[in-house]
Amino acid sequence: MLLRVEDVMNRRLEFIEADASVKEAIDLMLERRIRSLLVKPRDENDCYGVVTARDIVFGVFANDLDPNNVKVGDIASKPIVTVPKGTELKDVIRFMKRFNIARVFVLDDGRIVGVVALMDIMKALR
Repeated sequence: MLLRVEDVMNRRLEFIEADASVKEAIDLMLERRIRSLLVKPRDENDCYGVVTARDIVFGVFANDLDPNNVKVGDIASKPIVTVPKGTELKDVIRFMKRFNIARVFVLDDGRIVGVVALMDIMKALR
């Protein structure tokens, strides 16, 4: 069976402002039971980013920083890694392996329409 990225992507995307505190991001992630948030661009010269539980633990807690005083945009990974809708899942897996990444965002006509994480792939292929 040929699977495409849109067959396994999660369409529920959660966004946060770049100027929000990491504490706000933690609260949102725990409340929604999610592992990452899309970080909105600060202005027209900025791009989307992603902040993950890993970014927070290793970038904030491991450095003894106060999550109330760190902005999400300061620890977010930018730019986000994207693949076009219609991409075969096997190609997405190779791409993720090559670049050692845990998630890719799916674009349709220039818009972010979903995310595929390692857990989504495992669920689809089990």
